[in-house]
Amino acid sequence: MISPVRLGTIHPSTQARPGPPKDTPPKPAPPPMPSWRRILLPLGIITLLLLFGPSLFAARPAALKYSEFLHRVNAAAVRSVSVNDHGAVDGTLKTGKDFTTQIPTALNTDDLEGRLRTKGVQITGTRTGTSFGSVVLSFLPLIFLIGFFVWSGRQARRLGGAGGIGMFGRSKAKIIEAERPTTRFSDVAGYEGAKQEITEVVDFLRNPEHYSQVGAHGPRGVLMVGPPGTGKTLLARAVEGEAEVPFLSITGSGFVEMFVGVGASRVRDLFTEARKRAPSIVFIDKIDAIDGRRGGNAIGGNDEREQTLNQLLAEMDGFEQDSGVVVLAATNRPETLDAALLRPGRFDRQVTVPLPTQAERLAILGVHARGKSLAADADLNRIARGTPGFSGADLASLLNEAAIHAVREDRQVVTAGDLDAARDRILLGRRDGSNALLPDEKQSVAVHESGHALVAALCEHADPVAKVTILPAGMSLGVTEQLHEAERHLYSEGYLLDSLAVRLGGRAAELVVFGHGSTGASSDLTGATQLAVREFGLSSAVGPVGYGSQNPQYFGGEELVSRPYSEQTQRLIDSEVARLLREAEVRAVDLLSTHRDALDALSALLLERETIDGSAVEAALRRPTVDARG
Repeated sequence: MISPVRLGTIHPSTQARPGPPKDTPPKPAPPPMPSWRRILLPLGIITLLLLFGPSLFAARPAALKYSEFLHRVNAAAVRSVSVNDHGAVDGTLKTGKDFTTQIPTALNTDDLEGRLRTKGVQITGTRTGTSFGSVVLSFLPLIFLIGFFVWSGRQARRLGGAGGIGMFGRSKAKIIEAERPTTRFSDVAGYEGAKQEITEVVDFLRNPEHYSQVGAHGPRGVLMVGPPGTGKTLLARAVEGEAEVPFLSITGSGFVEMFVGVGASRVRDLFTEARKRAPSIVFIDKIDAIDGRRGGNAIGGNDEREQTLNQLLAEMDGFEQDSGVVVLAATNRPETLDAALLRPGRFDRQVTVPLPTQAERLAILGVHARGKSLAADADLNRIARGTPGFSGADLASLLNEAAIHAVREDRQVVTAGDLDAARDRILLGRRDGSNALLPDEKQSVAVHESGHALVAALCEHADPVAKVTILPAGMSLGVTEQLHEAERHLYSEGYLLDSLAVRLGGRAAELVVFGHGSTGASSDLTGATQLAVREFGLSSAVGPVGYGSQNPQYFGGEELVSRPYSEQTQRLIDSEVARLLREAEVRAVDLLSTHRDALDALSALLLERETIDGSAVEAALRRPTVDARG
């Protein structure tokens, strides 16, 4: 294919450049080279010539083997020799030529002197010493190293403190004074209590006299804790945009280096810069990178992180109440923080930024929906109900995935289907069309998901069914989606038992229809077991005893501590968990056996349509027999 050529286009390399206009002032001449630079190169060349010049240009004497040297001595062809204390021989033949040789130390050469005297050879003994050139050569590496440090320091001063070995211990904080970001508190949806506490800190720095009239002192530090993605850094960015005082931002990893003492030096430099600009705010993101608990199995106090933490404690101590510096920090690992840092006088306030509630999720979705064209059927309230446990970052990703899905379908408007697809993409993973099920596998998945849906619809305290699908996505072969009617904070015993029955409804449906289970219930059994092994104290056999951890585990997983109970109690807990799961399975089997017609009709409908909504489940239960074609 021939590319089109634009007529009249001239290649840049052949295009003539017009000369400067006559009224253009001449460019200033470059600054003269410093005098030390002008003499450094000639001085180096002269030094090298003096050191290595004689050896380079002098004629080298011929090197003789020791046997040949003895032959010349016996033939009376040697005029004189000079022997040093290392056995090196420099001599002159009677023909006038110089030579060198080496007396081997492993041989018996006691008769060599007698031979030389017999043949009339002049013998001179010398002692090796240290020459001026060798001394200078030994100091050359040190001279070059000192020169490099001097050059690096001058470069650092010339660049205004950027770079250089001397700036290694300087703080890496980003200082915001004039050009501030556009993020404001209005861009942070929800979290009104957290925003109020942080706004009071900013207001104290702006108007300290309002607080001093009542005798109140501003907080020295505010620590924001919460799960990842809940908006802690976003709140700090909003403070950065709203505050009218200097803002110094750095991450906890910016203090940590492999050299001991560098982190402490950077902490000192950071607070020195903050005090120079007081009133000011210092924001330390991911403060858990330097603030690990002291003690434990650590031996000694020379660890770099511990030295950095000690310096941070000293800088935040309450010696200067009117310094005008407030420290704002964020972490999602509060259980690792040292207790000395959390005491009043350092971090006076701890602001929890939890996962958003349903109302806050709706507000967050509204913020991230700005600039996106939503269709009339795109109900953000429904998405807010169907995303419990989503953080603000998850919700932003959901709307972005929905917009990408709309572009993939060649549409300019985001529909409700795009939002549902984006939610499934985040929860389940990418749906792969090539991951097709075999006919018997597809029927088994349809029966399994129908069991979940029918048990959820038949249980009094279970959440209503919103959607059932047998399309594989990620690691899941099918999904039964339930939507909370309201945001729950307390769970009754009836709700928990119904949840166990719903989780085991898929396996129960397989037992009712096929007479045996399958591996499709493995994730259901794992979730049911985790739900049963909790510290709610709902087992009469175990009693009102809870063994759960009180520390927040924002990253999930179990806390690595020893079990606070005996082996006998562990056996009792295992037996109670097995009992709860057996009772839930029996209950689900009874419900599905009673409504076998609805189970068959719903599984046939799933095989035909692959995805149905909650109304189809309710319709299957209202009719004694259901036409599979709907």
